[in-house]
Amino acid sequence: MIYIVIPVFNRKQFTKDCLDSLRKQTDKRFKVVVVDDGSTDGTSDMLKEEYPEVHILYGDGNLFWTAATNMGIRYALENNADYVLTLNNDVIATEDYIEKMYYWAEKEPNALLGSMALDTKTNKPTYGGEIIHWMSHTYTFLLDVLPENEKTSGIHEVSHFPGRGLLIPKAVFDKIGLYAEKALPHYMADHDFTHKAKRHGFKIFCNYDAKIYTYPEASGDQQNRKKKSLKKYYDHLFGIRGGGNLKNFTIYTFRNCPVYYMPSFLVIGYSKRILGYILH
Repeated sequence: MIYIVIPVFNRKQFTKDCLDSLRKQTDKRFKVVVVDDGSTDGTSDMLKEEYPEVHILYGDGNLFWTAATNMGIRYALENNADYVLTLNNDVIATEDYIEKMYYWAEKEPNALLGSMALDTKTNKPTYGGEIIHWMSHTYTFLLDVLPENEKTSGIHEVSHFPGRGLLIPKAVFDKIGLYAEKALPHYMADHDFTHKAKRHGFKIFCNYDAKIYTYPEASGDQQNRKKKSLKKYYDHLFGIRGGGNLKNFTIYTFRNCPVYYMPSFLVIGYSKRILGYILH
């Protein structure tokens, strides 16, 4: 059984649209756990009134992404989940999403399977996995290099993956534990987790058959870049939700980057974060 874990904080309509898409799945072998971390927009009431099939866990507003996700994962594992699917609330799953996850999970039972992301407005692929190059701090995006006949289907191996649509076998948690909520409370915990899983012998794929629609402009980092200000720049570099948080980046680097590439990875990474907000 797949347990889908969705951490939420406000953005009620996103959550509603996401849950509605899960109700339409062709394969019903899943249960949904929503971790509501102190929403103030009526999310909790909506969940209780309109989605009785959803199990709701509550936070006090201080869990952020990592601890909220871990709370849901613990519940799933306590209830004998075979797989945990971490999912953000600002996505819409295609009707055969779970069906396609099961299809490839049966063929690669110990692998982590990420989702192909499409833009809700354009219907075009926006993310299909990537390979990190530690020395140059660059990434090869599979959508840029795969042959045309491989860009719409199948599974493709990657070096890491975000948690917005990631199927994780129970065996992975048994081996490496949960997300690093103390070290990385919000951003980068998902990449950190998948790097760790790969080091312990688990393969990571992007499942091009399991598609989710996303809202690229709705991410916290994109919102922070609108109408730039000194305060937003500070939050970008030091805020717990800051996409360029220097502390998180440093911790992530020391936990995952090979030692001999670390100096260049850090220097380039600091430069990208300090200058990137201003230039882009």
